[in-house]
Amino acid sequence: MKKLPTIASTMSPFPYSIDSEATVAKAAEMMKEHDIHHLPVTEGSELVSVISKKEVRMVAAPFSSTADAGEILVKDVCTVRAFKVDIHDSLEYALTVMAERHIGSVLVTKNGKLSGILTHTDVCRKFSELLHQLKPNPDGTDAA
Repeated sequence: MKKLPTIASTMSPFPYSIDSEATVAKAAEMMKEHDIHHLPVTEGSELVSVISKKEVRMVAAPFSSTADAGEILVKDVCTVRAFKVDIHDSLEYALTVMAERHIGSVLVTKNGKLSGILTHTDVCRKFSELLHQLKPNPDGTDAA
């Protein structure tokens, strides 16, 4: 390993996002179409929150006391205070907060604008890459 990974090298850049006035059904459709579990939520050009597949499923559950997912708006079910970091913050800081708060995603900003999303899947992928680099080769030499 030549240098420590950063938020920028670990996150998914330029994520899809959804407007807070969109329906939960639209969020579910986008998540399925793009095979993602988290969608940043915007109001105009402002990043306000995130909605997860878990929140979408709760609305769409067969025994849910809520109305149809086609009628409920994203802003009514999304995370109230999403965790945001700047792209230049340390990856260690972001991961520590994710673990302590049991958070599945972090919104990454640059100059106050959405630039990426860091999810548990991104973190697992990066950790797997690091482990692969550290694994000795069959001939006994380091892989890196």
